[in-house]
Amino acid sequence: MEKTALVAGEHLLVASHNEGKLEEMRALLAPLGVQVVSARDMGLGEPEETEDSFLGNARIKAHAAASATGLPALADDSGLEVEALDGAPGVRTADWAETSFGRDFGLAMKRTHEALLACGAAQPWRARFCCTLVLAWPDGREAAFEGQIEGRLVWPIRGAEGHGYDPMFLADGEELTFAEMSAEQKNAISHRSRALAQLVTSGLFGGGDARTGG
Repeated sequence: MEKTALVAGEHLLVASHNEGKLEEMRALLAPLGVQVVSARDMGLGEPEETEDSFLGNARIKAHAAASATGLPALADDSGLEVEALDGAPGVRTADWAETSFGRDFGLAMKRTHEALLACGAAQPWRARFCCTLVLAWPDGREAAFEGQIEGRLVWPIRGAEGHGYDPMFLADGEELTFAEMSAEQKNAISHRSRALAQLVTSGLFGGGDARTGG
C-alpha cells in the first residue's frame, strides 16, 4: 500500500469549527510537528451530520474536508453518554445545546440534570465521554480510532475551564471535574487524548501505512 504517513512540517486539516476542540487538538498534536489548520481557516462549511454513530459522523466531516482541500483531514466526533438516560445525549450531545442564538452548554447541562431527576435515577449518575477520530485522505482512504473515559455527573456544575459538558463530568479516580482541571491535566486523561494516542502509535506519523478504519 502507498505510504501515507504524515511527517513533520506537513499540513493537517482538523475538520472542526469548535474552538474548544481545536485548542485541545492543537495542544495534543503539537509534539508531532505537523502544521495544524482548521476548517474555519480554510473557509469550509460544516457538513450535515446525518449518521447515528460517532464513527459515521466523524467520517462525514473528515472526508468532506479532505475532498474539498486536497489535504489529509482529521475529524473528531464526540459526546457524552449517560447510563440512566439510555446513552443520551450521545451523538446528539451538541443538539442538546442548540438554541435560537447558538449553542448553550449551560442549558444543555441543566437539561441533562432535569432529565436525570425526572427519570428518578439514583446517584452516582454514571456517564462516559466518547471520542472517535477519523483521519481521511483525498483519495478516500481513512483510519479510525476511538477513546473513552468513564466517570459520573455532578450537580451543581464545577469549574470554568474546558468546554461543553466539562463542568458536569468527574472522571473516575479524579477529584476535579474536567472544567476544574488545567488543559494539561485534562489532555493527559481525556477521551480525545486516548483516541489520539492510538493514532500516534499507529505508524501514521513519521512512517507506516494507512489502514482502513471500520
